[in-house]
Amino acid sequence: MPAMYKVRPLHSAAVLAEHLPSCMYPLPNLHRAPGTAAPPQEEVDPSLQALESRQEEILKRLYELKSAVDGLSKMIQTPDADFDVTNIIQTDEFSPLSTNGADLDLMLGKDYGALKDVVINANPSLPPLSLLVIHSLLCERYKILSAVHTHSSVKSVPENLLKCFGEQTKKQPRHEYQLGFTLIWKDVPKPQMKFSIQTMCPIEGEGNIARFLFSLFGQKYNAVTSTLIDSWVDTAIFQLKEGSSKERGAVLRSMNAALGKSPWLVGNELTLADVVAWSALQQTGTASSAPANVQKWIKSCENLAPFSSVMKLLE
Repeated sequence: MPAMYKVRPLHSAAVLAEHLPSCMYPLPNLHRAPGTAAPPQEEVDPSLQALESRQEEILKRLYELKSAVDGLSKMIQTPDADFDVTNIIQTDEFSPLSTNGADLDLMLGKDYGALKDVVINANPSLPPLSLLVIHSLLCERYKILSAVHTHSSVKSVPENLLKCFGEQTKKQPRHEYQLGFTLIWKDVPKPQMKFSIQTMCPIEGEGNIARFLFSLFGQKYNAVTSTLIDSWVDTAIFQLKEGSSKERGAVLRSMNAALGKSPWLVGNELTLADVVAWSALQQTGTASSAPANVQKWIKSCENLAPFSSVMKLLE
């Protein structure tokens, strides 16, 4: 189709290419005049250099951890991998609860001689049995100033719960104790704990508080053992204690299988997993209908003084 009209070009291609600029407009060099030497390189700030070195070291450690986790994940996900977690647990270095106590000042921070206080709010309609067991275990290790109070939101508390820490008749000067442990019976939906009243947000949930208190024993586990303990604690709280009857049945079967391989839920020593799981069984009333291995384990727990003293509260 022919064009409607023709237009004569104003510039030839050669002239256009010759006169087109390579940038919008030129700017002079503000750093140095033409022909002068480059300024000397400034010295690196030592603090900045130390920060860069620290960052490189952290990145190196993260890379090593990632490599280790990737290796473990490949072993676990491979169907034919000869990997038995129980073997790792057996070789783990446990610190029995009967050994000397760890340094509370190192774990909790030294406050110029001031006594560290743990304050827990709990509902008397569902006593946190695991926390009472851990309190008894802590009393075997440290000098603890224990106290029980009742909040105005609660009308009445059974006498046995008011004396859940025993008779506190002998009172020594406050500075002679290593830790303060105060339990307040209060109308709360779930247990709450504060350690540093002024600066700390409350820790909520029986399992989370139990983790904090059990850490005061200073026990150290490898990564696999720590993960299994945490898994059992969550399972006991969210499925055994708060789950449906179907979930409870599945947990009891898993416990029965685990206790068929070792005397305790995680290895050959009592751990937080046993304390929280035992508490959940007692709170839900499923202990009597548990399988054989679980029944044997329950008796092993209740043969220990901290468990047997808490059992009296249920009578």
